[in-house]
Amino acid sequence: MHKKIFLLLFFLPLLSYSQNINRDSVWIVTHYTKIEKQIPMRDGAKLFTAIYLPNDTTIAHPILMNRTPYSCAPYGENKFTDRLWTRADSAYFYRGYIWVMQDVRGMFMSEGTFEDVRPFYPEKRTSKDVNESTDAYDAIEWLIKNIPHNNGKVGVSGISYPGFYATMAALSTHPALKAVSPQAPVTDWFIGDDFHHKGVFFMMDGFDFYRVFGIPRPQPVTDWKHLPDIKSDDAYNFFLHNGTFAQIKNRFFRDTIKFWNDVAAHPDYDNWWQARNARNACVDVKPAILITGGLFDAEDCYGAWNLYKAIRNQSPKTSCRIVEGPWFHGGWARSKGTHLGNISFVTDDPVQSNTSEYYWKNFELPFFEYYLKGQGSVENIAPANVFITGENKWHEFLSWPPPVTAAANFYLDENRNLSNKKPAAKESFDGYNSDPMKPVPYTEDVHYQRTREYMTDDQRFASRRPDVLVYKSEILGEDITVTGPVTADLFVSLSTTDADFVVKLIDVLPDDFKYADSTFTIYPMGGYEMLVRGEIMRGRYRKSFSAPEAFVPGEITEVKFELPDVAHTFKKGHRIMIQVQSTWYPLADRNPQQFINPYTCGPRDLVKSNIRVYHDALHASTVVLPVLKK
Repeated sequence: MHKKIFLLLFFLPLLSYSQNINRDSVWIVTHYTKIEKQIPMRDGAKLFTAIYLPNDTTIAHPILMNRTPYSCAPYGENKFTDRLWTRADSAYFYRGYIWVMQDVRGMFMSEGTFEDVRPFYPEKRTSKDVNESTDAYDAIEWLIKNIPHNNGKVGVSGISYPGFYATMAALSTHPALKAVSPQAPVTDWFIGDDFHHKGVFFMMDGFDFYRVFGIPRPQPVTDWKHLPDIKSDDAYNFFLHNGTFAQIKNRFFRDTIKFWNDVAAHPDYDNWWQARNARNACVDVKPAILITGGLFDAEDCYGAWNLYKAIRNQSPKTSCRIVEGPWFHGGWARSKGTHLGNISFVTDDPVQSNTSEYYWKNFELPFFEYYLKGQGSVENIAPANVFITGENKWHEFLSWPPPVTAAANFYLDENRNLSNKKPAAKESFDGYNSDPMKPVPYTEDVHYQRTREYMTDDQRFASRRPDVLVYKSEILGEDITVTGPVTADLFVSLSTTDADFVVKLIDVLPDDFKYADSTFTIYPMGGYEMLVRGEIMRGRYRKSFSAPEAFVPGEITEVKFELPDVAHTFKKGHRIMIQVQSTWYPLADRNPQQFINPYTCGPRDLVKSNIRVYHDALHASTVVLPVLKK
């Protein structure tokens, strides 16, 4: 009997979802016609474009476009993409939008040569020189002139890599482009998005992504090509066994994956990387912008925050807004946004607890409805709309970071405490031995593919390692809300000439903590050390990402860097914890801990380093939190 009830409870939601899919799919196929076109670009290349047209010809319709390197399949005018059956996307069909999906240059059924994060070159719109903004311009121009019954207004949106293409479209200056929503956008693949963080290569993401995405495509194709599957359930052992970047590249890719070759050829933040920073060109942006990001986005957490700042700084007259919720990568479109891993974001307000539905109804839909159809209003959408975790509540701000913050210094001390009192000791430090052959794992789970839940994982496993330093505050007597980028300012010395530094900001829950809904998780939450934000910094780039500098062994040196923005309340009765370590494996590739090229070295070049972190009067290692004023 109990088993039958369990199965019924399990399958009822799936049955309801299936019925919704069937209902939406029947309606859309009945009320829409799909056509496929090869749209010519100014240099003669043709880009494959799938266009879904409302059958209602009595009114003019806006165009909503998605330019993607991930395929606009299925191909064939009688085949409709299953993306249309999702709640958010199908709603645009019920509202009469012309839906357009386009394979970007050189991908799948589009002609031309693909280039990763192709640089933006301004003032090229009348020449044969092309970039993603000119392709967006030419596509929009063709659509406006050739698609019947359009109202002359175009919007562009996209999540992740398509978020990069949305940003490039915003720079096209086409007069018909009225609204753009870059969501979890790729912006800078060296400083903070996807494949590098502060100059450190993110091995798991770079390897798994390019095993599929990076396979050369000599001619148009309709499906994915990929290398043979990896026979492993344990990423930690797999990457440790297969060695360094150079060994993995030679063993699995050789010279077939262009991006891996480019990474090896450009180890520092040179002109090649700088030209691929999508934020550099955000000047005089014409369309209205709505940027969407996830507080716990394991891929592009950096991009959303910093694209918003770039547009606000470089294009102050542009209508630019940002929404940040408690989501994983694209979670607002693929989940209810009620929890991540063991952490719940549910509150007593059911309207706010389903954060994805709240986002769509209050931000994305009103944004496009207003700018593309002239319906409704955007007056209720603040410049910055942020869900603050811990408190679990939406907040509105006039800018981000909020102007009403104060920098609060939290000092590391000799007793492994974290406090607002600057240390007075004449000489004080903690030390650990960083061994790249026994690196600190990024999670205690055993799995092959990188998890998205690691962004809120319990860090107790790391606290117990001798090569992780732990500093913990007293029990908080009042709530502390942190809103903005966190700064780590460490004073360190090394026995070698280079090392990485991982700093983690952690919320330590009370020992008796339990969720009111005991069925949410069976994980022991008492004393849970929730990762709020973690970031890694390659020490050689402490002064400049373009001009690396070796450490002098034994010499005390400052390493100062920013962690991506945080929106979190440390509740009364909790503690704030800081962890410092030098490996984060296999999330981040290992530093050889010598001032040599990490992309050409072998396993014998990976050496141990004795590392000290100082906390005395002259060398007060500090973490600076932007605390929201009451």
